[in-house]
Amino acid sequence: MAELLSLDGVTAGYGASIVLDDVSLALAEGDSMALLGRNGVGKTTLLVTMMGLTRVHRGRLSWRGKDLAALPTFRRAQAGLGWVPQERYMWPSLTIEEHLTAVARPGHWNIARVYEVFPRLQERRNNLGNQLSGGEQQMLAIARALMVNPSLLLLDEPMEGLAPIIVQELMQVIRRLVREGGMAVIVVEQHAKLALSLARNAIVLDRGRVVHRSDSAALLSDPDTLHRLVAVA
Repeated sequence: MAELLSLDGVTAGYGASIVLDDVSLALAEGDSMALLGRNGVGKTTLLVTMMGLTRVHRGRLSWRGKDLAALPTFRRAQAGLGWVPQERYMWPSLTIEEHLTAVARPGHWNIARVYEVFPRLQERRNNLGNQLSGGEQQMLAIARALMVNPSLLLLDEPMEGLAPIIVQELMQVIRRLVREGGMAVIVVEQHAKLALSLARNAIVLDRGRVVHRSDSAALLSDPDTLHRLVAVA
C-alpha cells in the first residue's frame, strides 16, 4: 500500500513548551493504528499536531509525499484528514442534519450512508446538538467527520465516558471502517486492549517519545509488555 502519512523526527508542542520529542511514524493508505500510552504522554498532542494546531519545532510531516506542515488546519481537512476531537464540539444551534450537511464534501460518505451506520442519528435528525446524550454526541462527531470524506480518520478517546452498550455500538462502527479499508484510522484510547482490538498496528508513547512499535495482535498477546508500557491491570 502507498504511504499516506509520515512524521520524521517531529518535535512539537504549545508555544515554547515541548510535548513531542523526535517522533517518527508512517501510515499507509487504508491502514489502522492504535496510539497508546499513559495519561499526559502526548497522544492528543500528536493528533492535533497532524491537524496543525501545535508549534512544530523540528522534523517533517508529509501527506502523500508532500509537505503537510505548510497547510493550515482547514486545508488539511480538505486534503483528507478527518478529526474527531475528545471534546466533540457540538454546535448547539444546529440540528443533527445541519451538523452533517454543513461540512459535507463529495465522496463515498453521504447522509444516507451515515444514517445507515448510525440509525439513532436519523431518528433524532431534527434535534439540536445540545439536546443529545453523550453517546449520541459521539456518534454525531464521528458521522460529521465521515461527511468530510477523509482518507484518514483521527479518533481521540472515542469511548470516553460512554455507557457500555454505546461503547459496543461504536466499536462495531470503527471495526467496520477498518475492515472496509477505504480509509486509514488512528485511534487514541485509554483502554489499551480495546484499542488494540480495533487496529492492525500499534505505537506506544512515553514522555512524548515513541517507545514501542508492533502489530496490535503481537502486543495484545504479550500482557507483560503491555502492562509495562501502559500499566494495564
